[in-house]
Amino acid sequence: MAIREILEVPDPRLKQISAPVTQFNDELRDLVADLFETMYDAPGIGLAAVQVGVPLRVLVIDLQPEDPDAEPVACAHDGHHHHHQPTKREPQVFINPEILAPSADLKVYNEGCLSVPEMYAEVERPARIRARWQDLDGKVHEEDMDGLMATCLQHEMDHLEGILFIDHLSRLKRGMVLKKLEKLRRAA
Repeated sequence: MAIREILEVPDPRLKQISAPVTQFNDELRDLVADLFETMYDAPGIGLAAVQVGVPLRVLVIDLQPEDPDAEPVACAHDGHHHHHQPTKREPQVFINPEILAPSADLKVYNEGCLSVPEMYAEVERPARIRARWQDLDGKVHEEDMDGLMATCLQHEMDHLEGILFIDHLSRLKRGMVLKKLEKLRRAA
């Protein structure tokens, strides 16, 4: 297991279209283990393989807050601080995921992304989806999702198409986010 480097905008590798996974082997297991380790270290609640430079249709999600007093974590959060007991980790792996039935009604979440560090913006997405995906053994699963899980899965699936959450914003707003990020980097 290893923590891998997370690519950040404007790295062109983030724009790659990820290829379907065809080999459900040890290499895939190692990649997924690294994705979890990298995500928890960041910390974040979702990470796609392309964000560590591997353009395969693999993503990991764990919505569990690690610490009741932690700051909001990257991917998506609703802007409120929830104080609850540290919960157990619930790591979930999605391989070759698809969205089958996005709802007509939309929901706005204040999203962030480990590849666009410390920047948040409101993105509107279908409030509910039916998702189909494979697990590490290649077995197919199907499930209806709503709330943060639906948002996070859609956000991570965008990465598989080379799309970042800021690509959903107007050009003006996206430009403002990228300028702010540039300032932060210079300050660092």
